[in-house]
Amino acid sequence: MLSSIFVDRPRLAIVIAIVTTIAGILALYVIPFAQYPDIVPPQVQVTTTYPGANSSVVDTSIAQPIEAQVVGVDKMIYMKSVSGDDGSYTLICSFELGTNPDINTVNVNNRVQVALSSLPPEVQRQGVSVKKKSSALLGVVALYSPKHTHDPLFLSNYVTINLLDQIKSTPGVGDAVLWGPQDYAMRAWVKTDRLTGLGLTTGDVINAIQAQNVQAAVGRIGARPISNEQQLQLNIQTKGRLNTVADFEKIVLRTNPDGSVLRLGDVARLELGAANLDRDTLFNGGPAAVVAIYQSPVANAITTLKSVRAKLETAAKRFPADMAWKVTYDPTQFVTDTIHEVRKTLIEAFILVVLVVYLFLGSVRATLIPTLAVPVSLIGTFIVLLAIGYSANTVSLLAIVLAIGIVVDDAIVVVENVERVMEEHPELSPAEATKRAMAEITAPIIAITLVLLSVFVPVAFIPGISGELFRQFAVTIAVSMLLSAINALTLSPALCGILLKPHHGPRRGPIGAAMRAIDYVRDAYGAAVGRLLRISLVGLALVGISLAGTYALAKVTPTGFLPEDDQGALFVLAQLPGGASVGRTIDVVRKTEAILKGEAAVQDVTSVIGLNFIDNYSQSNAAFMVVTLKPFEERKDRSLGVRSLIERLGPEFREIPRGTVVPLAPPPIIGLGSGGGFAYVLQDLRGGDPKALAQVLRGLLV
Repeated sequence: MLSSIFVDRPRLAIVIAIVTTIAGILALYVIPFAQYPDIVPPQVQVTTTYPGANSSVVDTSIAQPIEAQVVGVDKMIYMKSVSGDDGSYTLICSFELGTNPDINTVNVNNRVQVALSSLPPEVQRQGVSVKKKSSALLGVVALYSPKHTHDPLFLSNYVTINLLDQIKSTPGVGDAVLWGPQDYAMRAWVKTDRLTGLGLTTGDVINAIQAQNVQAAVGRIGARPISNEQQLQLNIQTKGRLNTVADFEKIVLRTNPDGSVLRLGDVARLELGAANLDRDTLFNGGPAAVVAIYQSPVANAITTLKSVRAKLETAAKRFPADMAWKVTYDPTQFVTDTIHEVRKTLIEAFILVVLVVYLFLGSVRATLIPTLAVPVSLIGTFIVLLAIGYSANTVSLLAIVLAIGIVVDDAIVVVENVERVMEEHPELSPAEATKRAMAEITAPIIAITLVLLSVFVPVAFIPGISGELFRQFAVTIAVSMLLSAINALTLSPALCGILLKPHHGPRRGPIGAAMRAIDYVRDAYGAAVGRLLRISLVGLALVGISLAGTYALAKVTPTGFLPEDDQGALFVLAQLPGGASVGRTIDVVRKTEAILKGEAAVQDVTSVIGLNFIDNYSQSNAAFMVVTLKPFEERKDRSLGVRSLIERLGPEFREIPRGTVVPLAPPPIIGLGSGGGFAYVLQDLRGGDPKALAQVLRGLLV
């Protein structure tokens, strides 16, 4: 028998257990930690810009040619595009879980190249970007001036020049973008009355700037094929592109017949400013440059954001005076706290199990066997999780907590049966008693393990995103039970042969009283079962009532994909009527910030004016705010939680005139949606007017 080998050679069983434990500990150090399993579908993003076009023109000239080619690409689930009034176009293709993001990108890019010739020349000059994308908003970083000595233009360009590339190059960062970019540009305020009087147009001004603001390749002097008598060779260098206001003012627009020259400075006022002022960003009401960091597919969020923080701390040493940075949105903090709590629960559960085992077995030696066997099964589980590419997350760790109560049964069964044999046959040595006991329970242990596996293994084959969550839970339970069964046939018998000693006489003291109480409960239970067997119809009726009650409770219990937890932050969306200016949007944002500052739970507010956060494009009548709450230690009162805060802010925001302001919780899983709750999509299969579709949607909501 297998167990006899390890009873005779206990060192072999102990060495196997030690090797398993060491390998599990090493895997535990290497395995990535996350909030949930990776269930976000891989995405590929296609972006381009049509300068000066509105959403209707973008839809007909860009969206339709590209999407006609991209539709039907291999393994794609669905695609969603946004055509903005700022001329931007974004197409997001979502693919099946488990597909290779790089292969998906290549497949989409091949389709886009086919449609490229059908796009307007202006779009082709701008270029079409195709890249793999993760919708997971990993974090938001604000660079601000505490004393307000730096304006948004300086802050934005400092980030672009000194920080943005460093953040993008961090392993695990898919992309990093400024939510309110204000790149340096030379702006020419043309005096149209003077231009008209001189018989010129803005097109003439543009042509002159493009012709004279160039980096010209002038050539070389003295280079071959000149004769070998030439002694010097020089590369000619010109001034190149213009970079000051004075340089641009000297651009020649026209030379008159009398020899006079008309320059750009004669018909325009020039200044160095921002190329685009459609967006504005604020941090606690002051100017700021806000960077949104997106996680790359299959990257670990906790490790990635930790690396970003390290780079920012290094870069902060070179910051100019009165400049600071702060991570205003950090979803990994909630993940870290959650995993810490699960770890604490794991330790507490293990201690409770050990105490209960001691109470029932009544012997320190007997309790020591499951105490040593259970950690081997639990720690060894991480070897398999790491090998198949899973992470240590709340799902797998909670499965480990549940597994403690399951795997301890195998060790208890072995110990109980060995002690029974030793009591019935006191002439046997502990090793011989262990062999006889294992001959009786080897088959039951294997049978119990197979029965439990038949319950959990099918769960791993549930399809879809929900199935991906349950799969890791099922695999964790199944692996821990399998290792527990192996330990019950190897390690536990070996420890029984070494540690257990025969008992002499009844137990006394508190342990004896506890054992007598357990025996009394056992006998009472046996008597109750005996009576129920005589009146089996009553037992069947009780089972039927229990099943009916379970079904009724399941029907009335609220359902959902995942619970909405307090992640230490919330989002606020602001929407004004169509055509509202950025100035009106700022006014609504200021009133919203005033309400938020009155809340005791709020720590920081980061505002982005002119950004439609849901569809991610510039919109003058939209705004988005990231509200950072105080640490959990300072918000132990339930009224300071996210859910209570959203319920309290909703009515206050509805009183803000000239705009709709809505608070919402962050998504329960990083990357799965833009916020908590659900999204409703109404599709017009007939290809009708978008305005009519919007009217239908408003009627549906009202």
